[in-house]
Amino acid sequence: MSPPAAAGRGRPRDESREQAILDAALELLIEVGYERMSMVAVAARARASKATIYRRWSCKDEMVVEALRRHGPADHVPADTGCLRDDVAAEVRLMIDTVSGQDGALLVGVLRAASESPRLAAVIQANILQRKVELGRCLLERAAQRGELLAKTEPEVLVEVILAMIFTRLLVTGEPLDEAFAGHVVDDVVLPLLAGRSTPPAMGIERLS
Repeated sequence: MSPPAAAGRGRPRDESREQAILDAALELLIEVGYERMSMVAVAARARASKATIYRRWSCKDEMVVEALRRHGPADHVPADTGCLRDDVAAEVRLMIDTVSGQDGALLVGVLRAASESPRLAAVIQANILQRKVELGRCLLERAAQRGELLAKTEPEVLVEVILAMIFTRLLVTGEPLDEAFAGHVVDDVVLPLLAGRSTPPAMGIERLS
């Protein structure tokens, strides 16, 4: 008879407890910012011991990186409305809805923290920007298949322009992210940007109200 297998070392990881700690980390990131956030404060918020925290993450950088990866948005297929303009308008509205909710405060905290942490910046690149670039690529490829685009357009440029306009209002001017702004982004900036690569019918669709 073979001997019983040796028991694994340490306690098994409690996924729900771990998620509660990561949620507490994101709450503090929103409330006090990355610089003032501490592992001790996270432990207190999550009602966990410091030993529990440090057993899982060696520093707050590591903790926030994992929290952001788990919190990342679910993948979705962009709407196919039948024309580039309305496809872009749907994605712009979705971006605005995202930053206008609780995730907006989180994004602000994360973006500020990224200037202090290359690891966080890399997570933002992989989990936020790159996903948006792939969505933009999908929109542009579909438009090309429909004959709306006459030449290849880089999706990175499309995404950078849209995000720059949204975050300028969110972080700098404080102007509303409303329907009029969404129409301005689509009709006055994005479509003219693509005008040199688009057929006339794609540019002649009625403006957002």
